[in-house]
Amino acid sequence: MSEKTVADFLVERLRAWGVRRMFGYSGDGINGILGALQRAGEPIELIQPPHEELAALMASGYARFSGEVAVCMATSGPGAIHLLNGLYDAKLDHHPVVAIIGQQPTTGMGGGTQQEVDLLTLFKDVASAYVQQVNAPEQARHVIDRAFRVAHARRTVTCIILPHDVQAAPAVDEPPHDPKHQHSSAGYSAPRVVPAEDDLRRAAEVLNAGRKVAILVGAGALGAAAQVEDVAERLGAGVAKALLGKAVLPDDLPWVTGSVGWLGTSASNRMMTECDTLLMIGSGFPYTEFLPREGQARGVQIDIDASMLALRYPMEVGLVGDAAQTLALLAPMLERKEGRGWRERIEGWKKEWERTVDERADAPAHPVNPQRVIRSLSERLPDGAILAADSGSAAVWLARNVRIRRGMMASVSGTLATMGCAVPYAIAAKLAHPDRPAIAIVGDGAMQMIGLNALLTAARYRDRWTDPRLVILVLNNRDLNFVTWEQRAMEGAPKFPATQDLPDLPYADLAKLMGLDGVRVESPDEVDAAWERALAADGPFVIDAVVDPNVPTLPPEMQDEQRTMIRQALEAGDPDEAGVRAQLQAQGYEL
Repeated sequence: MSEKTVADFLVERLRAWGVRRMFGYSGDGINGILGALQRAGEPIELIQPPHEELAALMASGYARFSGEVAVCMATSGPGAIHLLNGLYDAKLDHHPVVAIIGQQPTTGMGGGTQQEVDLLTLFKDVASAYVQQVNAPEQARHVIDRAFRVAHARRTVTCIILPHDVQAAPAVDEPPHDPKHQHSSAGYSAPRVVPAEDDLRRAAEVLNAGRKVAILVGAGALGAAAQVEDVAERLGAGVAKALLGKAVLPDDLPWVTGSVGWLGTSASNRMMTECDTLLMIGSGFPYTEFLPREGQARGVQIDIDASMLALRYPMEVGLVGDAAQTLALLAPMLERKEGRGWRERIEGWKKEWERTVDERADAPAHPVNPQRVIRSLSERLPDGAILAADSGSAAVWLARNVRIRRGMMASVSGTLATMGCAVPYAIAAKLAHPDRPAIAIVGDGAMQMIGLNALLTAARYRDRWTDPRLVILVLNNRDLNFVTWEQRAMEGAPKFPATQDLPDLPYADLAKLMGLDGVRVESPDEVDAAWERALAADGPFVIDAVVDPNVPTLPPEMQDEQRTMIRQALEAGDPDEAGVRAQLQAQGYEL
């Protein structure tokens, strides 16, 4: 057997950190690592999508749905550059990913050799918590260990750069015992982080004094459902959800008002407008115009990251701690509110919204109302389903029209809001949970951008899933739809076809060319049957739903400024003016 190399040591160390699979794309800058993966005694599964950006987005999705530190890998130069979007997606939503990147040989660096890029500079922002290049075999152990430990501890992106010649150098398992070397180990145990008792009591005083308490939960509250329910019941509060927190609580609870904000529900937004006390749990919801006005409500916030406290609203008490553990300590200090008038009002708003959203889904459209398609999915969601929605109109309809149940999971690109995330997220979810069904809701823009390539990955790895169901819904409206509506409602600008129009592709037929299955939906009468077929399929299935681009992706209740802007856009010669006016009326929006 040949001498163990640094690349072999890297693979061994990845196993020591519990890595079972990684996402990457081949290239000569990582040939040493690829060889080490091939000869490893305990192999690591390498998932290879057809583009490095997909690899990074799959790593971001895998971290979301598995709870593990995900790993992605690319060659030097262009391969490394392609990783950036997916890595920013993970960083901004606080998901731990370690990126392993090749580099040109150290002996030639600085000479402008082929594919030589200053990777330390390139990655110093996305991997600001930790990025290092391994320049000597003795350095490899502590760089790998620290990259993983920082990713775990800070829930962020870190980066290891491994030059080609260092990959092939003889490994050093144990560096010399002298001041020039570090001596690290693998392994991480998450600490118990809870606030001081005095801070908990101050928070309880604020919450006990409130008569109209609103709770807003985000991704940091995932895993704290029982504690959130307990606190909400004691306070007689309603619970709104930031989109990354959609799966925290099921939507069938009468006091869970659903998503908040532009993509939200009228019940959530009204609760924020009328509350006198706000409890935020694990959320960095950035759209402050949908939070209470400053001075309207007293505030308490719980977050594991102290830097997120009192950022979106001036909180009276900030509690640094794990959501579930902090709420468990806080709950006994809370007085049960006997008056339930506020809770009853919230439940009334929720019922009113559910009637509204169903009426909007039933409204006629040309040819199909996208809300009708999503409601049909919601009514048929299998137990334990995992949902991913792309950025844009797909996220709007997930937020409003999917009624999530206990045990389900859901995610979006929350902070970066990148296009192209949903299909790689859903495939990563299938790898993390091969026994559960996954559904991706995608706009045609994202599908053309990168989603079609991702279907190749689904076709390649489908035999690794015990539950074969992976459904990709393409909302085919031939339009970059969410931005088109933003132009109208925020800028007063008519649709600009040169930037907004998209070609009409046969997405189901393209899936069939890859060995998958699919169906095109061009009538409301075909919607239910398409979902029945897709959810009974024995492999990945694409629904190409031809939907009306003029169904508005506006806030649940249009504001005066938006009304003025839309009138201005239509009067300026919007090419879809007639259809837009018809759909605004059908959806209950008055100009």
